[in-house]
Parts: sequence; C-alpha cells; structure tokens
Amino acid sequence: MVKAIRVRKHFGLLQVLKGINLEVAPREVVCLIGPSGSGKSTFLRCVNHLEKIDGGRLYVDGDLVGYRQENGKVYELRENEIANKRAEIGMVFQRFNLFPHMTALGNVIEAPIRVKGLSNREAISQGRELLRRVGLEDKIDEHPARLSGGQQQRVAIARALAMEPKLMLFDEVTSALDPELVKEVLDVMRALAREGMTMIVVTHEMGFASDVGDRVVFMDDGAIVEEGPARELIENPKEERTKRFLGLVLEH
Repeated sequence: MVKAIRVRKHFGLLQVLKGINLEVAPREVVCLIGPSGSGKSTFLRCVNHLEKIDGGRLYVDGDLVGYRQENGKVYELRENEIANKRAEIGMVFQRFNLFPHMTALGNVIEAPIRVKGLSNREAISQGRELLRRVGLEDKIDEHPARLSGGQQQRVAIARALAMEPKLMLFDEVTSALDPELVKEVLDVMRALAREGMTMIVVTHEMGFASDVGDRVVFMDDGAIVEEGPARELIENPKEERTKRFLGLVLEH
C-alpha cells in the first residue's frame, strides 16, 4: 500500500528525512516511534503530499505520490489531481482541525458532498453511521466547542473515514488529550485495525503500538534505526539507541 524508496526531505539546510526506505502492506498497522524531531510527522505529511519530497520515490497503492512518470521523466501533478489522490488517504492530526461553525455531523458530511458529490441525504446517512461507529451518535448536533478533546478527535476520525480512504495516517492524535480521554480515541483506532484498515500511526503510546501494531519502526534524526514485529521490538530492541529511547518512554 505504501512504498518509500530513499525518501529525502529538507527544510533549508536542515535535512529532516535522510533516505527513508519503508513498505507498508495492505491491512497492516505500522507504528512510527521515536523522539521529537526525528522526522516521523514529516514522513507522514510526505505520504499524502502535504510536504513535497526532495529526493527518492514515494508510492501509495502503486501510484507515485504527487507526481506521474512518463517516458522515464517525472512530472508534478496539477493541484486538482493531487487533491483527488489526497482524498484517498485519510489523515488525523494532533490538533483536531474541526470547523468550529459546523456541528459534528456538518464536519463529517462536508467533504463527501463537496469532493465526492454525494447527495445531502446520502452524506447525512453515512455521517450518522460513522458518528455511531466512533460512539458519538448522541453528539451529532453539537458544535466542537461543546465537545471534549477526545470527542473532537473522534469526530476528526469519522470525518477522515467519510472519504472512504484506502489508507489512514494518524499523527500523534492522543498527545493533546487529557490522559482519561486517550483510551476512547485509541479504542476507535483499535476497531479500525480489526476491520482491516491500513494505518500508519505516529505515536508515543507504547501499549497501543505493542497491542495493535503489526510492526514498529523506530526513527531518530531523520533515519530508520530499527524496525520489527511490534511487541518484539518494544520488549526486546536490538539497537542501543532504541533501548535508550524505550527505557525513557516506558519509565513514564
């Protein structure tokens, strides 16, 4: 589903991704872990072309991300083509980014109506079902300001799912939440994993990574240091840098 080949990204002189090679199979849940500034979130943003890569190749479901290849040359896609491709990839951010003037349901149905051309009736029916799936059927008419952080994040997940994505990206989606609200969001993500959604999850929640992740990838300083089966890597890392990081994280 995702194939990164020597992906590089820099901001000015700062090299943020230093040749990332990574494959994610359909229905696989891959958790990216590592210290702040290691390039995890930047890589995620490259996968749906919110950031352009500066080198290498990045494919989603067999298609180059943001580009097309013809006669051995690579051409950047037009903005509307990029938007169409991006619609196939759901992304949930650390900050919920909900439209404050819209209800929970309004947030969920906006893109299917505008981007996919669903009728109001279809979109509302689908939106209600998605909000039920994330446990918010009783909050359909509430505005974001009247929802807890955990509820807002679950609306954001429902909104991403409304586009029927083939891949979901989660960028530290629980790090802005109070500890007691974290579980309700992780439970929704657990259910998605059980249903077979392909997911790349940037997270500091090692319990979730161990239980739900098929694979864990440890990044540091723009490179992949170590990767392996989730539980095995978390319980028995091989690299010294991974051991140090997990030692600190698991203490807390």
